[in-house]
Amino acid sequence: MLISEIFHSIQGEGELVGMPSTFIRTSGCNLRCTWCDTPYASWKPEGTEMAEAQIMEKVRAFGAKHVVVTGGEPMVARGIHDLLAALRADGRHITIETAASIAPAGAACDLASLSPKLAHSTPDDPAWRERHEATRWNPAVLREWIAGYAFQLKFVVRNRADVDELDILLREIGVPIPPEKILLMPEGINAGTIATRSVELAEICKERGYRLGSRLHVQLWGNTRGT
Repeated sequence: MLISEIFHSIQGEGELVGMPSTFIRTSGCNLRCTWCDTPYASWKPEGTEMAEAQIMEKVRAFGAKHVVVTGGEPMVARGIHDLLAALRADGRHITIETAASIAPAGAACDLASLSPKLAHSTPDDPAWRERHEATRWNPAVLREWIAGYAFQLKFVVRNRADVDELDILLREIGVPIPPEKILLMPEGINAGTIATRSVELAEICKERGYRLGSRLHVQLWGNTRGT
């Protein structure tokens, strides 16, 4: 499995924000978001080939109960289901960070952190634009994740227009979703941009009952690897 990085930090996003966690970042992605903050795991995948036993050795060395499997897109990683099963057998709490474009297929998971991409994610790159646009939104796959796992829906948004778009997409899923399960994540790779966008998003959350998502790791350490 191509692994970009394994590190110990705190969860910076979602319902478990602040939780000490071990992060396993796989390298490789089936999308190419124009604003991707981890291009080394998507646009230009890089990393080290690691066997399951090597990954588990590093996880155990950090000692954290919570493990976040992220990417890139972890569900495209070769051997991902075996790794998730090994983490479950080892007693770890597993969060999978996924764009929810690929079905879970029985993946071991305690919290499905689902982050479907909105239209503003589609790149201008002609080699990827059509493929990304055709892949980024799959309501049938989302229904599988929602039906099978504890979940949160995280949408990367910039402004009110983006939230209006996600409201339309939510109706396409076709199952009721409690508003508190929907997190608005301000798009940005620095604390200033995130703070500015958070002000408008906070007002929208007050109106609609959604949750404002933080990006605590960026606020603490900036947009740097290993955090």
